[in-house]
Amino acid sequence: MRKFIIVVAKILLTILVLLVVLDCAYTTVYLHSSQRGKVEKVFNSKAGNYDVVILGSSRANNHFVPELFEKNGLKTFNYGMSGAHLFEASLMLKLMAERNYKIKTVILEADLGLCNEKESDAIAAKFLPYIHHSEVIKDHFSGLENFNEWYYIPFYRYVDFDALIGFREMYQTATDKPTNILDHLGYHPLTSNKPGNMKNDIRALKPIRNKYYEEIKQICQQNHYNLITVMTPMCSNVTGLDYFEKANKIYPEIHNLENAVQGDQYFSSCGHMNDAGARIFTEVVIERFFEKKIE
Repeated sequence: MRKFIIVVAKILLTILVLLVVLDCAYTTVYLHSSQRGKVEKVFNSKAGNYDVVILGSSRANNHFVPELFEKNGLKTFNYGMSGAHLFEASLMLKLMAERNYKIKTVILEADLGLCNEKESDAIAAKFLPYIHHSEVIKDHFSGLENFNEWYYIPFYRYVDFDALIGFREMYQTATDKPTNILDHLGYHPLTSNKPGNMKNDIRALKPIRNKYYEEIKQICQQNHYNLITVMTPMCSNVTGLDYFEKANKIYPEIHNLENAVQGDQYFSSCGHMNDAGARIFTEVVIERFFEKKIE
């Protein structure tokens, strides 16, 4: 019996050591990458300097064209992430502040995301490789149900999110396989060749006083970032557009630009403008909130 217990103990110890080694190996790869995505670009950087930083979901990623800001002398990067919620936008801004970014203005897309305080698994997972190397990330995740497993069990987070940060992504990161995520200063243009769903029903969405939006406001105040929060356009065939009015009743400071671009020819799907629409919208934002450069 004693021999059996010793054998089992050795097996368990071997497995634990293997998990620790794998955890360290994967994490080391991610700690030395800044070219494949926006999370690692921020995490593995120091003291960025921007006139304009854009945060939000795909409705930021696809709607704000940094090139047009730059033409007006504003150094800009679009850190919007498709699928992200305000949970991730808040964490991204915390990381920028932690790394002493100098930012004059933060443009935050906060419209449909105001209705929940959940994390986006697909985007939140991108922060997990760094959970032992950042108190900001650790604290931000600490209230989530699986935090203890992700933090205390070696390699568990890489197994739990294998499709997102597992072997394939680690290997592609280690070999510097390029992506288009950082192209166009973070902006992802959508084409209008094959329009998607041009109908939408958002009546079920209910805006709330959102914890993570409140965090973003606090971060901006503490670090003297000028915060401009906007709601971005949707196509004409939407049921429940009073959502935007309800959001404004909770947060009057949010600029409702939902109808700033008219015409479904400017949309790739009901909730996302194509490149032509995004350029019109960006010009509207520049003219409204910034001193436009005289050509």
